[in-house]
Amino acid sequence: MPPQRLQKIIAAAGISSRRKAEELITQGRVSVNGQTVTELGSKADIERDHIKVDGKLLQGAERHVYLLLHKPKGYVTTVTDPEGRPTVMDLIQSVGARIYPVGRLDWSSEGLLLLTNDGELASKLTHASSHVPKTYLVKIAGRATEEGIEKLRRGIRIGARPGRRMETIHTAPAQIRLMKDAANPWYEVTLIEGKNRQIRRMFEEIGHHVEKIKRVRYGPLTLDIEPGQFRELSPGEVSDLRRAVRGDKPSRPQGKPPARSKVSHHRSHDRTENRHGRREQRKRSH
Repeated sequence: MPPQRLQKIIAAAGISSRRKAEELITQGRVSVNGQTVTELGSKADIERDHIKVDGKLLQGAERHVYLLLHKPKGYVTTVTDPEGRPTVMDLIQSVGARIYPVGRLDWSSEGLLLLTNDGELASKLTHASSHVPKTYLVKIAGRATEEGIEKLRRGIRIGARPGRRMETIHTAPAQIRLMKDAANPWYEVTLIEGKNRQIRRMFEEIGHHVEKIKRVRYGPLTLDIEPGQFRELSPGEVSDLRRAVRGDKPSRPQGKPPARSKVSHHRSHDRTENRHGRREQRKRSH
């Protein structure tokens, strides 16, 4: 194997994303054959060189794991939380690899969340230039005017709010369509960016509080499991994600369900047991 850039080797080993690996290098926390390396662009051979991060020897690239989680409300999208709140990692059991969330869904939002130890892919998906579309179902308080929705479609300037440490931004054009007309309607919103609390701030800008947010699609992936469940991505789905980052078309039609991988969560088992129990009870009653 030819020598590779250190940040790529570190990311492939599941230590961090490639961008974070660059920080580790410049901070002097990486050594090759006993010599500290701080220059970006330095290369090494994982099969011949002894590469250490914070004094720990890298064991080579670990098996990449790609999970799709249906995040419920009431969980923060971090590996740990200093306030002691539940995190999405509490829902992932016995994976056997150090994985971390790709992007974020806030505490009160739910839906499709990716987790992986593929630092290179995670970095590309979260980079501002990736433009991988993400689709949400959004319920707002009160009926919005067509004029207000059209502003969101074109892109809108979101100002900072008093007491909130958020920068003023101008959003990219968004795809928005009415899904359910009601006193508090539902909209389908597709974004190609992911600013902090963007959807909530967009609708607040036209005078409407967001009551619910659920992410239902991420690029070629579709949410197809119950809240609290997770499953592994199929090889085809991983390939489609890579194509989405490059801007290529997916290898299979959008929305077509993939071959099911292993689903692991005790809540799904409980629901299955309850269904079997009710079925047996109906048989005995007849």
